Amino acid sequence: MGKKVAGFTLAGAVAISSLGLAAKKEDVQAKDRKKEPTNVIMMVMDGTSAGATTLSRWYKGENLAIDEMVAGGVRTHSAESAITDSAPAATALATGNKSNDKFVGVLPAVVNSPGVKPVSAKDAHKPVANVLEGAKQQGKATGIISTSEIQHATPAGFSAHVTHRSNYGDIAEQQVYQNIDVVLGGGKESLSPGTTKNARKDGEDLLTVLQKNKYDIVENRNDLLNSKSNKIWGSFAPSALAYDFDRETTKPSEPTLADMTGKAIHTLDKDKDGFFLFVEGSKVDWAAHANDSVGMISDVLAFDAAVEKAVDFAKKDGNTMVIAVSDHGNSGITMGNQNTNATYPETPVSAYIDPLKKAKMTVEGALSQLKSDKSNLKEVAALYGLDNLTSEEEATLNSSKNLASDMVKMLANRANIGFTTGGHTGEDVFLYSYGPSRPIGLLENTDIAKKMAQFMGFDLNQLTKKLYVNGKDALEKKGYTTRIDVTDPNNVVLIAEKGKQKVQFPANKNIMIQSSNQQKTVNTINVYNGKDFYISESALKLVK
Repeated sequence: MGKKVAGFTLAGAVAISSLGLAAKKEDVQAKDRKKEPTNVIMMVMDGTSAGATTLSRWYKGENLAIDEMVAGGVRTHSAESAITDSAPAATALATGNKSNDKFVGVLPAVVNSPGVKPVSAKDAHKPVANVLEGAKQQGKATGIISTSEIQHATPAGFSAHVTHRSNYGDIAEQQVYQNIDVVLGGGKESLSPGTTKNARKDGEDLLTVLQKNKYDIVENRNDLLNSKSNKIWGSFAPSALAYDFDRETTKPSEPTLADMTGKAIHTLDKDKDGFFLFVEGSKVDWAAHANDSVGMISDVLAFDAAVEKAVDFAKKDGNTMVIAVSDHGNSGITMGNQNTNATYPETPVSAYIDPLKKAKMTVEGALSQLKSDKSNLKEVAALYGLDNLTSEEEATLNSSKNLASDMVKMLANRANIGFTTGGHTGEDVFLYSYGPSRPIGLLENTDIAKKMAQFMGFDLNQLTKKLYVNGKDALEKKGYTTRIDVTDPNNVVLIAEKGKQKVQFPANKNIMIQSSNQQKTVNTINVYNGKDFYISESALKLVK
């Protein structure tokens, strides 16, 4: 587990009062623990600071499901910065390795954060195995869920290896060829060729691949909940799903995060070897970037409902570890701003919450109802809780060049909510956990991955050595001449030849092609990082 720290920072300090109880619960659960299989449900509420969960609790008017799971805190810094991006944060949580900005599932090129081990130049960008891949190698069922595009940085960290988080084409292809049992979220755009920004550039229709692999492809809530398949791919939007507060009005056919979590658990639990499930509540982060306090509350509560589904299952199962954590803070949100400098001792909860309760939609949802001529601007403002506009507020909105920005500022002012930034923040975040062997204390984010791997019975470093071998080096030791064919940059292939024998490894796929064009499936994906090409030990053994 991680280092024990005498002086807890924010998350650890607040959590410490519950740690004694946590340890007692863990001991009881360990005694009652059944034999195999083990399950892990890893849940991330992206970009959620303690201020957002506090505000959401007051808004709800009762405890959150995560409150009973408080177990400590998590340090979130990357290999190069005190403030991390989602890509290296996900890499740390999934692989146990700190990384760099925009890197997904690969080692860093720059290490300057204190306490992070240096990485040799030859290993920079090398793919490192994640806990989902480890679970697969153990024979477990696997799943990933996200309310953003499923190719977004955080779900990608648990399912792919690329040097830039925007490489949706490679990420989507890797996810499909990872043969994950249940994949639910947005990002349908990246599965097929087309003319839109994230449509496929390699000419491959991944929906056809999914059909050949016998997935039930579903696109709405009803079809998801009624699916009887053991393999489900849910693409519910071209890009991201709607905010929870907006769904009923803008996207009523989309499932909630709790819907997706419950269905995934039910499906994956059929596997006799157990399962690993990753769940992300993505859009708290997006709302935080926009300083939209209503959007943050919307999707913190949606995430919390999903956690409740997971913990309910874990309580009945007895052998399931549930972890919930934020990957980093965002926005510096506070209850209290310049308005309350002199009045905070007597300012009641209602002064913060009542103005927010007036909002029926997030700012994104409200503005989706705006007419092109802006003739219903006052009605749209009211949807966001901005009723009874003052003449000054009305004038500001009528002349606004950025309505979303001005509307969130107005509501924050009314609700006495403060923001320090529109970007990420570097504070520790809360750790929530439940079940046998659950992590507790103040940990590095990398310790979370190691704890999950240990519980499922594998070592991530050893797994990396088996799954990601430098293909050129290894094949040349077998007497082959090799080259990385980048003629088509969207379809890179490692080619190895010896006499009449020819073997090809297409990037991002779990296949190899021999001289006779005979195609064989291998145990993991082939990865090209722009410099080196990696294949698995088991793939090498198939090359004579």
